[in-house]
Amino acid sequence: MTTRRAFLVDSARALGSATMLAALPGLPAAWPAWLRAAGLAPGAVFGAGADDAGIAGLAARPRPSPSQLAWQRDERALFIHFGVNTFTNREWGDGTEDPALFDPSSLDARQWARAARAGGFRAMILTAKHHDGFCLWPTATTKHSVAASPWRDGRGDVVRAFVEACRAEGLRPGLYLSPWDRNAKVYGTPAYNDFYCDQLTELLTRYGPLAEVWFDGANGEGPNGKKQAYDWARYFALVRRLQPKAVMFSDAGPDVRWCGNEAGVAGDPNWSTVDPTAVPYPGASAPGVRDALQHGDPLGSVWRPAEADVSIRPGWFYHPAENGKVRSVDDLVGLYFTSVGRNSKLLLNVPPTPAGLLHETDVSRLAGMRRALDRLFAEDLAAGVKVEWRRTGPRTAVAELDLGRTVPVGLVRLEERIDRGQAVARYAAGGGGGEGGTWRTLSRGTTIGYAKLDRCPPTPVRRVRVVVEVGVAVPEPLRVQLYPG
Repeated sequence: MTTRRAFLVDSARALGSATMLAALPGLPAAWPAWLRAAGLAPGAVFGAGADDAGIAGLAARPRPSPSQLAWQRDERALFIHFGVNTFTNREWGDGTEDPALFDPSSLDARQWARAARAGGFRAMILTAKHHDGFCLWPTATTKHSVAASPWRDGRGDVVRAFVEACRAEGLRPGLYLSPWDRNAKVYGTPAYNDFYCDQLTELLTRYGPLAEVWFDGANGEGPNGKKQAYDWARYFALVRRLQPKAVMFSDAGPDVRWCGNEAGVAGDPNWSTVDPTAVPYPGASAPGVRDALQHGDPLGSVWRPAEADVSIRPGWFYHPAENGKVRSVDDLVGLYFTSVGRNSKLLLNVPPTPAGLLHETDVSRLAGMRRALDRLFAEDLAAGVKVEWRRTGPRTAVAELDLGRTVPVGLVRLEERIDRGQAVARYAAGGGGGEGGTWRTLSRGTTIGYAKLDRCPPTPVRRVRVVVEVGVAVPEPLRVQLYPG
């Protein structure tokens, strides 16, 4: 029979859970008096050391939306830079290119999607328009588009082919629309904001649900020599209205932020929470911006995780001279560790050739990356092992595992329950051979978040302990995965 005290404890734990707290607006920043009167202080429910500050912290910490969670769980997305630059062998066009140059002989977006899926990627993003202003869909806003090209007699639509290919291969599609437009005559005037919103509206209403809408802060001169005052609030509101489940990426989010470099390297530490005033708009340049992008803010009021973008080649568009400079499989695996393994998401650019196909070398490297990662993570030595979790203070805790046998551990993967927020600011992982055995340090680190990957020299252990040494809120139980490495 359930006792009154047991019922109260269970009720208090439910009330104190992050999920419940997030759902209760106006929750007092203190443990309810009626529970104290019943002899149930925070420590009696959540363990020694729990206090009002820790309980209030649970309610105050930002948490991801369902769309942000789905975005992060993709782990890897492919970026497709394709357009008129592909045919001029340039990185940035100037907007004066003749649309007749765009004429891929064998465009096959399904080949892109198959290569992405075979490489373990779960999403793809296409440059619907780059800085040159050339549009990969037949738009009513400009003649500088595929409709004026000889490709498919001007009746082709790369965006549609791309989105349909993504859906056919089970990938989540996203689109990039450059705000900088070196072709549009109205760029640099208030009319451009209408022009840009018209283009956004076409992309957001013609092609079904999108997973991500990608912006950057590029703001150079247009054909009239002027720069543009972008109406970011209007752009963001339009996306939210027309594609409410899509996350928006830019330096300033609002849903996902840039990691601050194009090397595929997230910060360490890397908080998914940010102070939204630190990067007030895309392209903002001020002291502290790069640090805010790289590291986030442990006390930030907004959930805005980092995306780490990088190209498989030196350039972002295809250049024949770079066919021998494609990143190696080992390098790609390293990018997984510096992005996904640092609480970020990897956005890897792989540019199609003028034929409209991914180069065979690039495709091979993607498949090789998948095989290498599958080998690394083939055997979780902690699978099925119970994790003993206990709180040791208001914001500290320890996780312990007994593997039941001595095995060599060379790779540790830690995960927080980010649906309840991010709390860990410093941790240490160690292992020992059994009762009374010598404990050795496996890894030490700062933030964990969605995932933290640590390599270590292969160390024979039977028992493993992960200590949360510092937290910014009450830490939730960690997921601990161990691999031979």
